[in-house]
Amino acid sequence: MQVDKIIYNAIQADADLMTTIGSRVVSTCYEVPPTEEDNTPLPFIIVTDDGFQNQQTTKDCVWEAAEDRVQVGVEVAAASPNEVKDIIKQVRKAVEQYVATMYQQGEEIPQLDSLSSDGLAWDWMKPCYYQRLTYQVTTISYIDDGQEI
Repeated sequence: MQVDKIIYNAIQADADLMTTIGSRVVSTCYEVPPTEEDNTPLPFIIVTDDGFQNQQTTKDCVWEAAEDRVQVGVEVAAASPNEVKDIIKQVRKAVEQYVATMYQQGEEIPQLDSLSSDGLAWDWMKPCYYQRLTYQVTTISYIDDGQEI
């Protein structure tokens, strides 16, 4: 289960949020050649796969356990602190509603272990304000998801 893809799709599925950010949402990064200046208009969102840790929960597993703890980051950048905070609220609501719909439709959903946030910060090189959400979830590991590698 690709949790970063679920969160990315949740953001894209929220029409109001997409209008607010001008449809500027990407996975991993904005790719800008080193010879060009990054001039991505504000506001924008970047969704990142921040890795995983296999959960060794029993003595029965020979090598890898059946669950992974996955981390996904959502960075929101905007022109003002209030705009960042408003977009953060919209992101959280969009993800919550999207996952709830998945659950209601009988789809498998990851288990949310925690949601945290870095503090609001300033990037003088952009310039912009930004804040990062970190979703930490438990999901079935690739070895147990029924898909071939």
